[in-house]
Amino acid sequence: MSKLGSKERPAIVKVKTEERAVEILSFCNSRGWQVIVGIEPLEEEDITDVDRLINPTRPIISEKVDRNAPCPCGSGKKAKKCCYN
Repeated sequence: MSKLGSKERPAIVKVKTEERAVEILSFCNSRGWQVIVGIEPLEEEDITDVDRLINPTRPIISEKVDRNAPCPCGSGKKAKKCCYN
């Protein structure tokens, strides 16, 4: 599974105005995150994917994980290069 904000799995955002879209795009681009922004003036704003990128959840560790084992978060990376760095 690809990591959120990558080219394979971009963050998806809905905003009401073009100004807000530019703000979100510049924020994400400055951090190297890929994002798709939709301008929906009649819909509620939805920036939950960007919130997840800003505040990622850490997996609950119930047992010791070898640093060279796959990370339990499901990113496919080694634990030492992902959540355990």
